[in-house]
Amino acid sequence: MTSLAAIILAAGKGTRMNSDLPKVVHPVADAPMVRWVVEACRAVGCERIVVVVGHRQEDVRTVFVDDDPDEAPIEFAVQDRQLGTGHATLCATPALEGFNGDVFVLCGDGPLIRADTLETMLRRHRETKAAATMATAKLDDPSGYGRIVRDHAGAFTNIIEEKNATPAQLEIREVNPSYYCFKAPALLEALKDVQRNETTGEYYVTDVPALLMQRGERVEVIDAVPPEDVLSINTPDNLAAVDRVLRRRLGMAEAKA
Repeated sequence: MTSLAAIILAAGKGTRMNSDLPKVVHPVADAPMVRWVVEACRAVGCERIVVVVGHRQEDVRTVFVDDDPDEAPIEFAVQDRQLGTGHATLCATPALEGFNGDVFVLCGDGPLIRADTLETMLRRHRETKAAATMATAKLDDPSGYGRIVRDHAGAFTNIIEEKNATPAQLEIREVNPSYYCFKAPALLEALKDVQRNETTGEYYVTDVPALLMQRGERVEVIDAVPPEDVLSINTPDNLAAVDRVLRRRLGMAEAKA
């Protein structure tokens, strides 16, 4: 069996949350939101999990202090500057030096993630021997998300960040909810070639699939993420809405106001 790992991006500040806490530490259904992402990775068989931390990193580290030692261990990587998802992923690569398996790259602020979705991605990834596999979602309102760009035949070409999209690209409803699975060596090599975005000054992990395709590698795109799971958490109101969804899904009582 091919080994499986995960990189979870959890270094963001969450400036609109009206709190100095890292966004991923805020509770959803009675657990820090990053905990739900970690448990989904464990459920699908990840043997190693690297959490990228930054702002108030000790708060994130504390979430996992009392973990069961028999569970997949948590390793931490530090992103000391906020230079985008590509840079955050690059910060995790020393922890996976020499790792030849598959690796998920996921965001720590997506607590509605399902292990079933990761399993679907992984199955497609391995069956097709892809270098990268992405799970996408189709939303009635795609505002705020990178768009999945396809050619006239429907084949994937690249991901365009909303800030860089043309008016026509902004009409695309298929979005990138940041669910990636890579062959680890392919990811590590491609990250070296990610260029700083001229508009934002950041490095995007979204550039990696197109870079891999330019090298002749196979990239799979699967519409596998239910729209409900893509709900963003950027404000306290967003947090409350996602909390309600997850509690309903788990059969839990709603939180008291």
